[in-house]
Amino acid sequence: MKKVTGILLLAVLLAGCAMGPNYLRPGINAPDKFRSAATPEELGSYGDLPWWRIFHDETLQKLIREALTNNYDLLIAISRVEQSRQIAAQARALFFPQLSYEGTIATGKNSSLAAPTPNDGRTSGSALLDLNVFWEIDFWGRIRRLNEAGCAQYLASEEGRRGVVISLVSSVAQAYFELLELDLLLEIAKRNSRSFEQTLRVFTQRYEGGTASRLETTSAEGLLASVATNIPEVERQITLKENQINVLLGRNPCPVERKASLLEQEMPPEVPAGLPSALLERRPDIRQAEQDLRAANAQIGVSIANFFPKIGLTALFGQVSPELSAFTAGSSTMWAVAGAMSGPVFQGGSLIAQYRQAKAAWEETKLRYRQTALNAFQEVSNALISREKYEQSRVQQLRAVRAYNEAVDVSTKRYVAGRASYYEVLQNQQQVFPAEATLAQTELNRRLVVIQLYKALGGGWKETELLPAAPASVINLKVNDDQPGKYVQ
Repeated sequence: MKKVTGILLLAVLLAGCAMGPNYLRPGINAPDKFRSAATPEELGSYGDLPWWRIFHDETLQKLIREALTNNYDLLIAISRVEQSRQIAAQARALFFPQLSYEGTIATGKNSSLAAPTPNDGRTSGSALLDLNVFWEIDFWGRIRRLNEAGCAQYLASEEGRRGVVISLVSSVAQAYFELLELDLLLEIAKRNSRSFEQTLRVFTQRYEGGTASRLETTSAEGLLASVATNIPEVERQITLKENQINVLLGRNPCPVERKASLLEQEMPPEVPAGLPSALLERRPDIRQAEQDLRAANAQIGVSIANFFPKIGLTALFGQVSPELSAFTAGSSTMWAVAGAMSGPVFQGGSLIAQYRQAKAAWEETKLRYRQTALNAFQEVSNALISREKYEQSRVQQLRAVRAYNEAVDVSTKRYVAGRASYYEVLQNQQQVFPAEATLAQTELNRRLVVIQLYKALGGGWKETELLPAAPASVINLKVNDDQPGKYVQ
C-alpha cells in the first residue's frame, strides 16, 4: 500500500504538467479601419444589432423565424454540435477510472476457463467472475490535451452553427428582397406593355384614318409583343424564387406572402462598421477557425506525450476456481492491486512522424485562421464601398428614368400634333423599360448590400432568443482566460 500511496502522490505532483505548447492566439495584421470611401469612426457596429432590428418588414421577420425553426441546414448544424459535444465527453471520460467486469464458466478436457491447460486428460469445470478497475495517471498531460482538443472541436461546431444562422438569415432576407424586385419588374413590364398598347392604338387610328402607314402599326405591334414577352418570363422567375424561399423555410413549394413592395423597405441611414479588431471577436467563421487552431495546438501535446510511458493503477477483485464445485468457497476469492507502465521503445519513426504531422497541421490551421480574418476584412470593405456607389448610381439612374418618361410624353404629343415621326415615339419608348429595369436592380442592390454588410460583420446571432433552443444536455464550456489553452465548465 505504501507503493500505491507513493504513486498517487507523484501523480498529484505532476498533475500540472502537460506536454506541448499552451495555446496563444496568433497575431493578426488587422487594419486600423476598414477601407471604404467613408468609414464611420464609431466604436459601435451594425453587426452588434440582432436581426429583428435590421429587417422591419413583419412578413420577412415571420419568414426568418420559420426558417430558424425548420431549415434543414440549421438542424443538421445543431446535430453536428451534439456530435461534437459527445466526442468531447468521450475525451473527458478518460480522466476517470475505467471499471469493467468479466465472467466465464467452462467445462472441458485439458482446459481451464476455455484455455488449453494440461491436466492429465481429465474433464473438469472452471469458473471466473471478476471486477477490473484501471486508471491511467495523466503524468504527461496526454489526456488533458485530448480533452482540450475535444472541447475546442465542440466550440468550433457551435461557432459553425452560429455561422449557419447568419447565412440563413441573410439568405432568407436576400431571397425575399429579390422576390420583391421581381414583383416590381412585373409591374414595370405590365406598365410598359400598356404604354405600347396605347401607342399601337394611336397608330392604328391614324392608319385607319389614312394619315399613317402600315409600317407604323406593325413596328408598334412588334415592340408591344417584345415587351409583353417579358411578363411570363418574370412570372416564371417569381415562382422559382418562391420555391427557393420555401426550401429555406423547410416546407413544400407554395406561394410566399408579401405585403410591402421593394420600394417600401426601409433603408438604414447609417451603417457603422466598427473597428476591424472587434470583427475577430464577432464573426463566427473567425471564431470557429480559432477553435480549430486551438484543437490543432492541443494535438501537438498529445503527439509529444506519446513518446513517454503510460502509467496507471489497476485493481482486480472476484472469484476464480478450477472446479465449479469450489467456486463459492473462501479459497476461490481473488484480489490484486498493481501499478502498470507501458511505453514505446522502437516504432520505426512512427511517433516522430506523428509529431511532425501535428506540427504541420497546426501550421496549416494557423494559416487558415489568418486567411479567414483577411477575407472578412475584404468582405466588409467591399460591402461598405458598394453601398456608397449604389447610392450614387441610383441618383443617376432615377434621373435617366424621369428623362426617358418625359421624352415619351413629349414625343407622343408631337406625333399626335403631326410634328414628329412614329420613329421618334418608338425610339423613346424603347428606352424606358430597360432604364426602369436597371433602376429596379439598383434599388435591389441597395438593400442587398446592407444584408451583405450585416453578414460580413457577423451580425444576427448574439443574444437571440428567437433561435431554436440547443439540446438541454449541451454542456456550457468557455475559454479560461487565466490559463491559455484551458477550459472551464
